[in-house]
Amino acid sequence: MTVEMREGYEGTGTGAITPDGCAVEVYTRLPIGPEPDIIAAAVPAGAHILELGSGAGRMTHPLLERGFTVTAVDESADMLARVRGARTICGPIEQLDLGDEKFDVVMLASFLVHAGDEEVRRGLLRTCARHVAENGCVLIQREGADYHTDVPRERVDPAGFTVRIASVTPVADGVDSVHVEYDFPDGTWTQTFLARPLTKEQFESALEEAGLEVDEYLTPDGVWVRAVRVR
Repeated sequence: MTVEMREGYEGTGTGAITPDGCAVEVYTRLPIGPEPDIIAAAVPAGAHILELGSGAGRMTHPLLERGFTVTAVDESADMLARVRGARTICGPIEQLDLGDEKFDVVMLASFLVHAGDEEVRRGLLRTCARHVAENGCVLIQREGADYHTDVPRERVDPAGFTVRIASVTPVADGVDSVHVEYDFPDGTWTQTFLARPLTKEQFESALEEAGLEVDEYLTPDGVWVRAVRVR
């Protein structure tokens, strides 16, 4: 099946590529990292989590193992085909509307809040606000402070592959084109995508526009944030 790429997005390498340039094969290989522990420490035990942009289940599966119930949402059927044990919904996140269904936790990870298109970002945050329960929370993953400036840079993972931010190029007012390379012993995959840096003030203003506010910055670097509905 041919997938239509979004303008400004591209991916290369073997296997399925999503509309935003992600290689499904890469996302099945990436290690879990500390994120599930950060999430588990920030929300009630056994919470029902709406995971927006679940991909192939890199965080879905460890959250399920920790006793959470997860509804995984992604626009890529190829990604969702790799998810096991969770309810899955395929479609654009910014258009998701599950009616009266609310969740203890809504999670927007993978730096999706930095979408290059401001209208897409607004739609993503509206989806978060629309689906979080009155006393629930929204967990958001932001880019690090030097994400767009400490370039090129690379990280060699203990599992034996290299992730490289090869370039960040301004392409429009406030928007950069980011090119990432994943080198594994058996192949190389790349992704090019659009991202909009947000200062802390810009981020908090975007939340306010969607009817949300910061409850707590969960990590010292400010990358993980817990937000709540404006009271």
